[in-house]
Amino acid sequence: MPTAVIELPAKLDPTRKRWTRSEYDQLYSSARLDGQRLELIEGELIDKMGKNRPHGNSLRLLHQWLVGVFGWTVVSHEEPIDVAPEDNPTNEPEPDLSVTKRDLSSFRENPRPEDLRLVVEVADSSLGLDLTTKAALYARAGIVEYWVLDVAGRRLIVHRDPQAGRYRSVVAYGEHESVAPLGAPKSFLRVGDVFV
Repeated sequence: MPTAVIELPAKLDPTRKRWTRSEYDQLYSSARLDGQRLELIEGELIDKMGKNRPHGNSLRLLHQWLVGVFGWTVVSHEEPIDVAPEDNPTNEPEPDLSVTKRDLSSFRENPRPEDLRLVVEVADSSLGLDLTTKAALYARAGIVEYWVLDVAGRRLIVHRDPQAGRYRSVVAYGEHESVAPLGAPKSFLRVGDVFV
């Protein structure tokens, strides 16, 4: 007769390898990825999955808006950034969009947190990761403003005021509302304008 399992082993997951940034760089330089795009977050390799049409449309529209506000020389797309020094050894995030304080061509290495005006993630299947793990990572780095565009929810979640490893202000704006980035306080984005 079968017996019900009521006690689970203490450790359910197999041991995972934590990657360092140097190992991650070696993996990329070895060209064994066959076009797969990965991102190093908290020592894990995160698959930057292909984007569905709504995600791609919103990313393109938000990119165009940011370029119109800040100029094309400071807005980057899926380029790596540095985070807090203690987090850099096991993290190299590649936000969907970022806005730097100076021309992108002046950077010989990844922009550091103090070089960034705004970091943006466009979230579909990655919403949970973007609102928790990445928000904490960016807050610990002191990145002054972090936006998460929730494609399915048709809203923009704005994180500001990083203190003690978290954002003290997290506000969701619906598609009929508008918000201006801290770096351009007179330029308002109507959230619905980045959804098709």
